[in-house]
Amino acid sequence: MITLKELHRTLQQRKRPEDVAEMILELLGERLSFEEKRILEKAAKGSLKNTFLGYTSMMQEFATAVGAEKQVKKTIEIFKLTPNESIDYNNIDAIKEFIAAVSPIIFKEVGANNFLSDRLNKLQRKEKGLDLSKRNYNKKWRLLKRLEKKLTKLHREIKKIEFQKIGKHGLSHKIEFSEFQKDYNSACFIAYYNTRCNLRSVFTNTSQERAFDEISEMLLNRCKANSANWWAIAHIYSGQKVITKLSDEQKGKLLGKWTGTLQEIAEFLAEIWNKNDFNRETMVVQRGNDSTTWNNTAGAWNKARDNWMNIIYALGMEYILDEICFGKVLRLMAGDVVAWHYSSGGQLDPNTEVWNKIPLPWEVFQGKEKCTKKLVEWHCKRANINPTKSGWIAPRVQRVAKFKPTPELVHGVTISNPYLATVLKKHKYFSGKKYRLVQW
Repeated sequence: MITLKELHRTLQQRKRPEDVAEMILELLGERLSFEEKRILEKAAKGSLKNTFLGYTSMMQEFATAVGAEKQVKKTIEIFKLTPNESIDYNNIDAIKEFIAAVSPIIFKEVGANNFLSDRLNKLQRKEKGLDLSKRNYNKKWRLLKRLEKKLTKLHREIKKIEFQKIGKHGLSHKIEFSEFQKDYNSACFIAYYNTRCNLRSVFTNTSQERAFDEISEMLLNRCKANSANWWAIAHIYSGQKVITKLSDEQKGKLLGKWTGTLQEIAEFLAEIWNKNDFNRETMVVQRGNDSTTWNNTAGAWNKARDNWMNIIYALGMEYILDEICFGKVLRLMAGDVVAWHYSSGGQLDPNTEVWNKIPLPWEVFQGKEKCTKKLVEWHCKRANINPTKSGWIAPRVQRVAKFKPTPELVHGVTISNPYLATVLKKHKYFSGKKYRLVQW
């Protein structure tokens, strides 16, 4: 029997909508009307449990950052410390505390990592009573330096994964079980819609599949007709009809969360932008560009911005946009996709023109540039874009998509068979790299 605990676990995973629909079907059972069950079964019949193969080539989890277990254990070994199994090797604060506790043993200052100027010489070691040979001291000093470097890398990787999740499903992965379990209808909507938001992009020259489909609509309607935990729902779906159900205090808290999130993302976007040589005029990816990190973080910015915009309007505070109106952040496009657009009679996304003309969002956030609603409207008009309908100055209009079975994808290309997809992935087909033969 499926439990709410299992359903809540899917918020941290990347399950297929079909598999979560099957879980919801079992969980709600007779509480569903005939019509609701019919709609839900459109997806549930395609679950791994109900298919002959019972297999998917698609990863069911988000990537995880590799912790500092190797480095911490080696430090304990070299420094001859008492092993401490309570250390969380994936926790930034725990690793910081460990480094802060070990560094004074050799009188190393945390963050002082210049090999020429920050090490103690023989006389300084003697003065401090450090009875270590130069070789032994250098070995321990370098080890702590590598541990600090690993901490920096781990922090960045955790941030990248966090922003990837936000770009997909907002803040749903932050919903605690104590909040999730308060209402069955809300829990089912959140879990299913979360899987739809997590769908991977398809290699196409048309728009991507919308996350909000007919099953999401049915589950949300159950919330409207019965009980609902609107606070939890607002963490993943911030449509006006949901936000208006919140108290002013809850709206304020959510606005604070999304504003803080925007600030964090803006800082990271600026870092990526400065480290890469992006072609802002076309946003076509070039060799050497870190397109994956940029696109994931751009997605996080746009998702956070949409939620921020929804709350601003729900609070009747849209006048703020007259002073500060953050723009969207465009993703990098693969050259072959752009060529496909042109060959099929299309052209460069007109949003690119607006992106080119208005100040960069992080510069606005840092107070270096000013971007107002009036400025965005003017550039949208020049690009022949409706600024309201396109989401530049107002919340996006939510449309309901028909449910479509989740495809097996290899770098965005649909493959008919999951086993074939696995083989193609191993050989690096459709990756943009030279394919290779893998020994089985």
